[in-house]
Amino acid sequence: MAHNHSHNHTHHHDMKDKNLMISILLNTLITAAQIVGGLISGSLSLLSDALHNFSDVLSLIVSYVASKLSKKQASENKTFGYKRAEILAAFVNAATLIIVAIILIKEAVERFKNPQVIESNLVIWLALLAIIFNGLSVLLLKKDSEHNINIKSAYLHLLTDMLASVAVLIGGLLMKYYEMFWVDSVLTFLIALYLIWVGYYLLKTSTKMLMLFTPEHINIKALVDNIDALPKVKKLHHVHIWNLSDNELHLEAHLDLNEDVSITEFDSLLEVIETILHEEFNINHVTIQPEYNKNDPKEVIVQD
Repeated sequence: MAHNHSHNHTHHHDMKDKNLMISILLNTLITAAQIVGGLISGSLSLLSDALHNFSDVLSLIVSYVASKLSKKQASENKTFGYKRAEILAAFVNAATLIIVAIILIKEAVERFKNPQVIESNLVIWLALLAIIFNGLSVLLLKKDSEHNINIKSAYLHLLTDMLASVAVLIGGLLMKYYEMFWVDSVLTFLIALYLIWVGYYLLKTSTKMLMLFTPEHINIKALVDNIDALPKVKKLHHVHIWNLSDNELHLEAHLDLNEDVSITEFDSLLEVIETILHEEFNINHVTIQPEYNKNDPKEVIVQD
């Protein structure tokens, strides 16, 4: 199938990269402020939020580099270009979310055993700053996160950090007015659990893509039945379906035919198949090997 990249598509990519860069700058400022504030105030939840924010900066940089790489042209030794860079970035970002969460849990348990007096005013003001900056970043990336796993990984980092900052703010207020210093550790622990929950989902999704698993929305039996019902088709078999990137879904298969058709007839049939696969299953890259009376395995899924 022919695939055209319009000016709008390029403009959309440029906006996506610009939004990522703004988010990187905002989060670098928050991280620096929270590290200084956390050390001065003695707040673990503020330092844990700073650590999470630092992981945000790294994840945003990874996402930005991956986004830039994904637009590089294919070459003789890189026939797909760097289109899978964004999936790899999502995997790395998800893994860092979980690692950061484990570190936070360990620190929270230690601090819960030995609670410390915390300078709550600083915690409150820095938490408010983080909520505003992270909120801006979340709004910038929200639209692109809906159809790009790389941006989704960066968006989730920022969203969890905004929620973490809300928790830190609540903790700061409780410490200021009720001297409940233990709440600092409890909030850190809850933030970490949330990070693991979000990170696991993203890690699972990106791993499935990297392993070339069939996307969850694809029902292979229904797909094969649709194609097998077409005139001149005997059986679609030897099927492979995978995501090359978020917006490129590939199918390759063998097509066993009832008749010894001409290339012109096959091209007409292929057009019909491509339309069905695109409209019904959102598959936009199709490679089909036509066969007639060929002696090969005819199972739908064949171990190569």
